[in-house]
Amino acid sequence: MRFVVRKSRLWSRPLGSGQPGARQLGPLLLAGAGLALLAMTQSALAHVKWFAPYIVGAPPEPIATTLRDMWFWIGIALVLVFFAITRAIERSRYGDIALDILDRVTEPLWRRLDDYMRAIIGAFFVAIFAVGGVYLTPDLKTPAEWVSWIQLAIAAMIFSRRTMPIAGLGIIALWLLALRDYDLFHLFDYLALGLGVAAYLILEPSRRENWRVHRIEALRWGLAIALMWSSLEKFAFPSWFYPLVVEKPFLTFGLPRDVFIPMAGVTEFTLGLGLVWTPLIRRLSAIALLVIFTAAVWPFGRVDLIGHGLIMAILLAVAADQSRETHFLPEFKRKIRHIPLGVAAAFVLYGSAYWGLHFAFYGPDGYVGPAVVDKATHSHSPEYPHGPQSGEIGAPPSK
Repeated sequence: MRFVVRKSRLWSRPLGSGQPGARQLGPLLLAGAGLALLAMTQSALAHVKWFAPYIVGAPPEPIATTLRDMWFWIGIALVLVFFAITRAIERSRYGDIALDILDRVTEPLWRRLDDYMRAIIGAFFVAIFAVGGVYLTPDLKTPAEWVSWIQLAIAAMIFSRRTMPIAGLGIIALWLLALRDYDLFHLFDYLALGLGVAAYLILEPSRRENWRVHRIEALRWGLAIALMWSSLEKFAFPSWFYPLVVEKPFLTFGLPRDVFIPMAGVTEFTLGLGLVWTPLIRRLSAIALLVIFTAAVWPFGRVDLIGHGLIMAILLAVAADQSRETHFLPEFKRKIRHIPLGVAAAFVLYGSAYWGLHFAFYGPDGYVGPAVVDKATHSHSPEYPHGPQSGEIGAPPSK
């Protein structure tokens, strides 16, 4: 079952000072400013594994630690307020006006959205080919030179709609190749996004319109799941972020370290969830996340731009998506009172999966390999700070 928000007739009206559209921008701007303020004051960090040492198998902080954190609940409360305001606007007569304004602003991109996505995906694989020595992201390093040539082949196949599905399968193949060198739990960070992009490349050239229509939705869901999953690192392993905060203290906007990190995690998780909610919430969530990721490029540089470039491109596509349909649990998402239930259910589902799978892979005490100390959280040794599996050829094997 699904619901559809009908396009407003006000689309054709000029937005001059005498028209309702101009007078009714206030509520939309309030909601948008709220989401942007929430994002900017909590400015999510760059992907920590690209810039700071880590051990995936280290024992995570107990979930109870997060549940006792006052700042976690303050972040949740702020998100619920802004989501409720946005949904209230969407349900009112101003909802169509707000969506029509977004449609008008993003119309040029929407008309060429598939060309845009194909170009961006191709450019991403050319970029990581040029960087060399990685599978899919900066932390998934490989000494195998031939992997880079697979990436260049994937980029070349995107230019033809006949070979786009092969390119999609190539992305999945790269993820499977990375399993040779990295733990499955580590690679979960990139599974959903990789599958989402692969699904897009497979669906876009399809002649079955009932399949092809879901191509942007596949990107949205892949990105949303990836963001929600990776955000849990800020609760499970806050110590991973400490070196970044020390090195770049301006990231916290003056907030104490242990206030900033959980609230940044809440922001990333809930805005990721927003990408699969109702049309206005998902588009404003995409805009807020785009602001966050764009702001991270300045302090973290080219590596961050290459690593997050594909994510930023998908967020822009979601912001431009003119679909007014909600396919998954549409009746549930229509009601404002269900927003807290949805957020709580998502945290329970993803939190249980994250901590539960970590326990299943590494046991109750975690696994840190041949560490210098009994329970390392940041380095196995000075030679191999990210663990023996991610070093160059000749790294000592895991024990």
